[in-house]
Amino acid sequence: MEKERQTKISVIMLTHNRESLVFRAIESILKQTEADFEFIIVDNGSRDRSGIIAEEYAAKDSRIRVIHREEGNIGSGRNTGLDAACGEYVAFIDDDDWAEPDFLEFLYTLAVENEADVAICGAADKAFDEKKIMTPEEALIELMWRKKYNMAFPTKLFSRRLADRLRFPEEGSYDDIALMYRLLAEASKVAYNGLPKYTFYRHEGNNSAWTTDHSLLDAATLEEYLGAYRTRTEWLSERFPASAAAFRYFEWSFMISMVEKIHRLKLAGCEKQLEKMMWELREHREEFLSSPEILDFEKEWMGALL
Repeated sequence: MEKERQTKISVIMLTHNRESLVFRAIESILKQTEADFEFIIVDNGSRDRSGIIAEEYAAKDSRIRVIHREEGNIGSGRNTGLDAACGEYVAFIDDDDWAEPDFLEFLYTLAVENEADVAICGAADKAFDEKKIMTPEEALIELMWRKKYNMAFPTKLFSRRLADRLRFPEEGSYDDIALMYRLLAEASKVAYNGLPKYTFYRHEGNNSAWTTDHSLLDAATLEEYLGAYRTRTEWLSERFPASAAAFRYFEWSFMISMVEKIHRLKLAGCEKQLEKMMWELREHREEFLSSPEILDFEKEWMGALL
């Protein structure tokens, strides 16, 4: 049964042991220029005051609903928020980040004016004064480059039509890499405006800290990424056969990047994954090297490392 729509936007935030940071995320949403929203905060089994802080804010603002649950992975926590959401659109914020005051208004206007199922804004570390209205296939190729926007769910607004299909994986640590491409593929249109309306706070306790400090990469993380990327390549190649070669390139691009980092940083414990990636790259060496998308430094790495 379709949920009754009671508000423009459902904002979902999962929090877990972030008592020193969560207030900043909450206040950034309460200061939004778009007032027609509900703010669903899922306390994912916090052992500190994160859930209590959320309840204190909820006592002062009726738009906030706090749901307490036993600790689970990020995906299961976000699903709990989705089960409660009833907005026309759904947005996500992480409990260690913050949004600009016009974050919701900006994304909502971008989606409505362009009749898009997904609206994407820039972030402090990926800001571009550029607007694009894209087909799903175009949006996916742009996503793979990871230059203007990335896999993360914050910075994006999803229509109810997509949100009703949105179900996060309830195992694993990186739900975004397993799900984002499938959502973009289902969109009617994707509207992007790269002006920065969100800030990702990078720190050691961040779930994706390894993406900015590659010394934190470990075998389990790499194995999950390799599995997710292989599934992504196969799924997208079947869905968009005209771009299959590009999707294969992006998977190999990730592999050669990881091979280079393991060698340069002398990362221990990733030997099994290193062997797997090097075998794959050797098997497809000619196709990878002849890809129109391949970058000069990737050719150099292939020559030096394989």
